[in-house]
Amino acid sequence: MELSVDRERCIGAGMCALIAPEIFDQDEADGRVRLLDSTPTAPHHPTAREAAHSCPAAAIGLRDR
Repeated sequence: MELSVDRERCIGAGMCALIAPEIFDQDEADGRVRLLDSTPTAPHHPTAREAAHSCPAAAIGLRDR
């Protein structure tokens, strides 16, 4: 799995950081998403998918490798 984020599209809702804090965080300056791990290990795939699907701005890209 490979993740990407579109910080310009992000509205700072923070759902990703709440659902998968080991993968996503919010920038303290502007509240937008920060990607901590673009290639999470298999145990983190379910929460990464949930976070991507929960993003109200569709700012998280997910690609299976």
